[in-house]
Amino acid sequence: MWRRTMTERSHTASITRLFNAVAVWVTFIQCTNGIPWTQEKFRHQAVTLTQNETLTALSHSDVEQMWQTYLRPLLVTRYPGSAGSHAVQELIKTSLTSLGAGWEVMEDRFISQTPYGTLPFTNVIATLNPSAKRRLVLACHYDSKYYPPQWHGREFQGATDSAVPCAMMLELAQALKEELKAQKSSSPNLTLQLIFFDGEEALFQWTSTDSLYGSRHLAQKMANTPHPPGATNTNQLHGIDLFVLLDLLGAPTPSFGNQFPSTVHWLSRLQNIEQRLHSMNQLVDHPNSVQYFWPDRPVGQIQDDHIPFLNRGVRVLHLIPSPFPSVWHTFDDNEQNLDRSAIQNLNKILQIFVLEYLNARPATPSSPQDDL
Repeated sequence: MWRRTMTERSHTASITRLFNAVAVWVTFIQCTNGIPWTQEKFRHQAVTLTQNETLTALSHSDVEQMWQTYLRPLLVTRYPGSAGSHAVQELIKTSLTSLGAGWEVMEDRFISQTPYGTLPFTNVIATLNPSAKRRLVLACHYDSKYYPPQWHGREFQGATDSAVPCAMMLELAQALKEELKAQKSSSPNLTLQLIFFDGEEALFQWTSTDSLYGSRHLAQKMANTPHPPGATNTNQLHGIDLFVLLDLLGAPTPSFGNQFPSTVHWLSRLQNIEQRLHSMNQLVDHPNSVQYFWPDRPVGQIQDDHIPFLNRGVRVLHLIPSPFPSVWHTFDDNEQNLDRSAIQNLNKILQIFVLEYLNARPATPSSPQDDL
């Protein structure tokens, strides 16, 4: 009798525990729609800003300020380990930490073997909200190509390659500082991360070991870093929603084709933003015949800082013009040959893209004329 009663009680307790476990799991599924956080990127929906919201967002974008504050200080010889490289690192760190949006700015310092012996490298990584699981990443390289003085006796500025992309990213953080600050609390699980790579350029001749020093190191480091902290089966690469790499920007009428079918819908969104801003007369020297983004035009893949991330499964949107600027890797890649209108237009398009991806709507007085 006693044994039978204990068995029944044990059976009942087991059923109760099972029922409770199922109830918890069902509740979890209902709350999360059954989607692990690492898969949310594949179903992410960006908002579309109204015209008033768009105008409000763009009202803080100032290409002249960008030129003086960010671009010109970047137009120095800045190969890894050089005085110019250290100055640019300080510019990036100081600019972002002074904005008041609460950027966490970190350095990824390492030593690597190169054709010229061991050299120091430093990646700079700025994260708006480090506690967020998911990140939209904007990236560029800040180093300039190394030309030995005894060969040329001239200084290579690397204006399009890649001072302008760096300046654009800093200007974006400056222009959208209020919107980004508000976004931290409105969307705590999605944030913006800016990565400035060192050592993209080959120091002697492009090979798998003499190139992409910074991105190779950081991709490996991220793959080995649990994310969120304490996780056992997810790392920082899982946290990247989309890796947007900017390179060779600043020449007239750039054309961006489709390298990756998996992210072509985001290239299409950039095309849509370009069209919207054109119709609002917000783009300069941008006649109907000009179009920057061509999602229906496939182009071949290019070796660049996205490769170490792409090879580890990160989704990439590579914003590099095809064909390359005519001044690429020449001493004419300087300030004099930059196209101010194209830079201003790309600034605006990229800023709206970031806000819409982050679901960050600028605060603006409501108006019945808003286009929904």
